[in-house]
Amino acid sequence: MRDKTAPGSMPVPAHFMNAQSAMVGVRGRDLFSTLRTLAFQGLRQPMHSTRHLLSFGKQLGRVMLGDTPFQPNPQDSRFADPTWHLNPFYRRSLQAYLAWQRQLKAWIDESDLSPDDRTRAHFLFALLNDALAPSNTLLNPLAIKELFNSGGTSVLRGARQLFDDLLHNNGMPQQVNKRAFEVGRNLAITPGSVVFRSEMFELIHYKPMSEKQYERPLLVVPPQINKFYIFDLSPEKSFVQYCLKNGLQVFMISWRNPDARHREWGLSSYVQAVEDATDVCRAISGSKEVNLMGACAGGLTIAALQGHLQAKRQLRKIGCATYMVSLLDSQVESPAMLFADEQTLESAKRRSYQSGVLDGRDMSRVFAWMRPNDLIWNYWVNNYLMGKEPPAFDILYWNNDNTRLPAALHGDLLDLFKHNPLTRIGGLEVCGTPIDLSKVNLDSFSVAGINDHITPWDTVYRSALLLGGNRRFILSNSGHIQSILNPPSNPKATYFENGKLTSDPRAWYYDAQKHEGSWWPQWLEWIQQRSGEQRETVFRVGSNKYPAMEAAPGTYVHVR
Repeated sequence: MRDKTAPGSMPVPAHFMNAQSAMVGVRGRDLFSTLRTLAFQGLRQPMHSTRHLLSFGKQLGRVMLGDTPFQPNPQDSRFADPTWHLNPFYRRSLQAYLAWQRQLKAWIDESDLSPDDRTRAHFLFALLNDALAPSNTLLNPLAIKELFNSGGTSVLRGARQLFDDLLHNNGMPQQVNKRAFEVGRNLAITPGSVVFRSEMFELIHYKPMSEKQYERPLLVVPPQINKFYIFDLSPEKSFVQYCLKNGLQVFMISWRNPDARHREWGLSSYVQAVEDATDVCRAISGSKEVNLMGACAGGLTIAALQGHLQAKRQLRKIGCATYMVSLLDSQVESPAMLFADEQTLESAKRRSYQSGVLDGRDMSRVFAWMRPNDLIWNYWVNNYLMGKEPPAFDILYWNNDNTRLPAALHGDLLDLFKHNPLTRIGGLEVCGTPIDLSKVNLDSFSVAGINDHITPWDTVYRSALLLGGNRRFILSNSGHIQSILNPPSNPKATYFENGKLTSDPRAWYYDAQKHEGSWWPQWLEWIQQRSGEQRETVFRVGSNKYPAMEAAPGTYVHVR
């Protein structure tokens, strides 16, 4: 048993939103309704509001006299500059801001609002408080320093970038310098070829990088809402190259970016597509079985496929399965979901069916509001107040290379979040067959991120428990993407593991052991043991039936 930072503590990964709330969205009218409820609350409890207003005035008086009763979160980089603590003006403005936050939280906590209304209020005011932070103004000491250092040109550059984002980026600050990257030039450059193409996907077969290789291939199924090259960024971060150099045969699905013509592509369509890809992998490799790996919604897809194959008595096609930050148990607690009533869910479905797709840019905006200080206001300060270019970061480039979801799949995912059908035998029907994951008696390896704000780790843990067979669960020290991109070269990598999977994630975490290093070598040893015999490498890509069509990364990855 490892030491705990606090008795009974457990990491809380989510902030206010997650994958569920991103799929649904939050309507402005719902936020306004909460604001109106709070306004009426202030009128209904005048003594309560007056007491807190006087308390805030008292704290503000102490601040004006130079007292510093409050300290910002040490991990809050907005106020890391020494000026916030050494300069009298900045110190007082920061203390006033922290006093306002503290008193507003107390006003909500001590009101007679219902628990749900209090949670909605905290959600709304957290967004407002972040937006109104003194660091978001031109008086930010970093902006002032840049103003003097640049001779005033930083303001002009910032204004130009703000105007450009208003015109071309839906008013959101750019997160990455897109000119620094190009898919096929310095991203997704691992040698391979497209060996199969359907209307829905391309199948890439990668060229071997080892003298011997295992006979059973690995088929990687990326999430439908993102492009596949998260697994193949720069060579030092490339999960694909890590697998190839260690003797694995690797196939990759590259999903087509759907448009309105493909509105009827639902979960069953994607499950059938993965089954087709599996058959192609078997034919090219000569192996009777294929090992599957799915990330995020790709994990949901491979789980549904295995349930479908089990119902058809064809599960022998699959050897084992790896799930990365994947939700099968979709019961996720989120303050934002308190806004999602039946009407909101139906409205979200209707909007996507009318347009034919759910635009990835809409989801990207919601994801950004999950962590506004990191994904919005940080770039507001850098791009507009300081007039600097956004950073050149490959992960952010991939994250901003948005795709779309077909309306039918969007509706299926909303129904999954609403009804949580995979927790019940036969609760979900795919390709005409009812699914029972407990009968999928294959070995599985699941990875979650301790700081994951999209698929919270405890929900990923509960998802692993739904599967039959021998299950292994690892908790990485990272967030949603960094849990996947965690190569052995990462000096900060750690993970938690406990071989005994209890029904309670808290009990599992309490007894888990912390290990230094990446989880990749642990997974590699696990998958190699389930990949059959080693044989001399055949450096040919594809086969006579499925010849190489064009070089990786193919065509579909470039579709905007």
